[in-house]
Amino acid sequence: MANAGCVSLATILFLFIFQAALPQGAAQIPVVSQNLVTDNVSVVEGEMAIISCRVKDNDDSVIQLLNPNRQTIYFRDVRPLKDARFQLVNFSDNELRVSLSNVSLSDEGRYVCQLYTDPPQEAYADITVLVPPGSPIIDARDELLSEGNETEMTCTAMSSKPAAAIRWMKGDKELPGKPKVELTYDRMYTVTSRLTFTVDKEDDGVPVVCIVDHPAVKDFQVQKYLEVQYKPEVKIMVEFPQGLTREGETLELTCQAKGKPQPQRVNWVKVDDEMPSHAVITDADLYIENLNKSYNGTYRCVAANSLGESSDDYILFVYDAPTTTPTPTTATTTTFITTSSSSSLHSEAAQDTAPSTEPAAHDSRAGEGAPRTVDHAVIGGVVAVVVFAMLCLLIVLGRYFARHKGTYFTHEAKGADDAADADTAIINAEGGHTNSDEKKEYYI
Repeated sequence: MANAGCVSLATILFLFIFQAALPQGAAQIPVVSQNLVTDNVSVVEGEMAIISCRVKDNDDSVIQLLNPNRQTIYFRDVRPLKDARFQLVNFSDNELRVSLSNVSLSDEGRYVCQLYTDPPQEAYADITVLVPPGSPIIDARDELLSEGNETEMTCTAMSSKPAAAIRWMKGDKELPGKPKVELTYDRMYTVTSRLTFTVDKEDDGVPVVCIVDHPAVKDFQVQKYLEVQYKPEVKIMVEFPQGLTREGETLELTCQAKGKPQPQRVNWVKVDDEMPSHAVITDADLYIENLNKSYNGTYRCVAANSLGESSDDYILFVYDAPTTTPTPTTATTTTFITTSSSSSLHSEAAQDTAPSTEPAAHDSRAGEGAPRTVDHAVIGGVVAVVVFAMLCLLIVLGRYFARHKGTYFTHEAKGADDAADADTAIINAEGGHTNSDEKKEYYI
C-alpha cells in the first residue's frame, strides 16, 4: 500500500512539473492532429468498452487518457483516477489502450486522448451507451373478432436508448403501423405503435407479430394469434351415383359445413316443393331410394351458427333407365327405303331433332366430377343411322345411273341407214369419208 501511495504521489508530482514546464500558450490550446488517432465506441449498458489512443509517429512524447470531465484516467501506464472499472489493456510507445467494464449511462460522453508535444495534440473518442428496450407488450382491442370487422392492436417498447423502431407482420405480410415516441425524464425513449386492419375468415389462427428493431438487441418480438368468427361454409358432396342419376337408382348426398363457431344444426329442404316422402335425412346426409322423375328439383343444405346461415344447392335431374335397343336388319331397312324415300329423309330429320339424353347446360351438378358410363343403346342407334345413310346413298346413285343410260351415235355411217342393200350402204359409208371435215359427234 505504501508503494502504491508513493507511485501515485510521484505521478501527480510528475504531471504538475511536466505541465509547468510546457509553454503557457501550448498548455492551454491543444490541437487536433492526424498523428494521434482514436475511434468512437458504442456499447450496450452493462458491457465493456475499449478506448484506444494510437500514435503514428511518436518521438517519446507522453500519452494520457482523460474522461469527459478532463480528469486523467491513465498517464502513460499509471492510473491516477480511483475507478477500478478502468483497466490497462496495452501500453507502448504507439498505443494506450484502456478497458471500461460495466458501462453505465453516466459514462457516456467525449473521452480525450492527449499527446504531450509542443503544442499538445488531442483526439476525441465519443462513447455512446445503448440501452435495450424492455420486453415488448402487445395489446388487442378485441379478443374475439368477427369476419369483416375492423380491429386495433398496439405494441409498446419501453425505456430504450436510442428510440426503438417497431414493425408489424400478419402472417407473411408486413402491415404499416403508426408510431409514437416519448422521451422520459431519465433520457429514455418509449415507443408505441398502433395497427388498424380488417379481418376475414382466412385470418383465423394467423399470428400478428410485433418486431422491435434496436441496435442493442436482435430478433426482439412478440406475437398474438387472431381468433376470427365467421359464418358457415357449406358444400354438398355427391357420394352416389358417380355419374348420371337414373330412374330406380339411389341418391346419396353429404352436406359439409364448417364455421366458427361450428354449426350446431344442418337442414335439408327441397326448394319450392316438399321433400319426397321416403327421403331419409341422417345428420348431414340425405338418402333418396328408387329415384323417379317426380323427384326432379333443387335440394338445399342449410347450416347456421351465431353469426348467420349459409346454404348450398344441388339440382337433381333424373334420366331414363338405360335400355338395350336391337340393331335394325338390312332387309327391313331396304324395304323401308324402297317404300318411300321421303320417309327416310323425315326419319333422319326426326333423329336430328330428337331430344338428347345428355344433361342440360344449367344442370351443373348431375354427374358432376364423375366419369359417365357408356350407353350401348346409344352406340347401336348411331351405327344403325350410319348404315342407313350409306344404303340410301347407294340406291340414289344406282337410280341416277340407270336413268342416264344411252347409246353413243356418230355421223360416220349416216348414209348406210338409208341404203337399200349392203353394197349400197358400203358405198354410201365410204363416200361419207370425203366429207370428213363436216363430221360431228354428239354425246347425250
